[in-house]
Amino acid sequence: MAQNLQNGVRLRPVDLARGSGLSTQAIRNYEADGILPAAVRTLHGYRTYTPLHAQALRAFLALLPGHGHRTATSIMRAVNEGATEEAFRLIDESHAQLLEDRRTLQAVENALRDLTPTPVPDPDPAVSGRDGTFIGPLARRLGIRPATLRAWERAGLVSPRRDPRTGYRVYDEADVRDAQLAHQLRRGGYLLERIAPLIAQVRAAGGLEPLESALRDWSGRLSARGRAMLAGAAELEAYLRERG
Repeated sequence: MAQNLQNGVRLRPVDLARGSGLSTQAIRNYEADGILPAAVRTLHGYRTYTPLHAQALRAFLALLPGHGHRTATSIMRAVNEGATEEAFRLIDESHAQLLEDRRTLQAVENALRDLTPTPVPDPDPAVSGRDGTFIGPLARRLGIRPATLRAWERAGLVSPRRDPRTGYRVYDEADVRDAQLAHQLRRGGYLLERIAPLIAQVRAAGGLEPLESALRDWSGRLSARGRAMLAGAAELEAYLRERG
């Protein structure tokens, strides 16, 4: 910062605000939150900033899309406090989370690809309900125990109806699809609490075909996040160099 102070460049809060499309109050808030280094004060108490503050602001705004507000704030605060190793750790965590999200997407895509959507057979009223199948036949088809299907029901992965005459669970075609998807994801090592939101998305989409569009959007968002992380890293590196 000393080098920037010596070059005689002085910036007002409004200068930083105009250059970034922010309000002057936002600039003051960023300083108070540790996102920007402390401003230099004039004899009359007015804040003055330097090109170093402008670069800090550019770094923070570039970090936002890839890391989110909380993590970007923590990264900048760590850098300004001289705790660069902590800043690098936070960046590593964001990249690890992005990689995990990519793996989750890949697991879902693989699970959907492995599904074989077939009509629910109803060959024998003794083992199947009307317009569906009972727990035993479905468990045998998937190669799992009926207790596993009951656990999936408690976790919200499947929602079979009850036969009004017998009280038995009856799984319709959508339930079979959800059970197949859950089975594939469990084989991939995913926990029930992570599978449940994905099953809910399949239901909300009305089946597997509409979900393919959602998965493409998901993939696009992950790519955009990865690129945003690169842009944020470049601006942060420039800020680190300017800090010396």
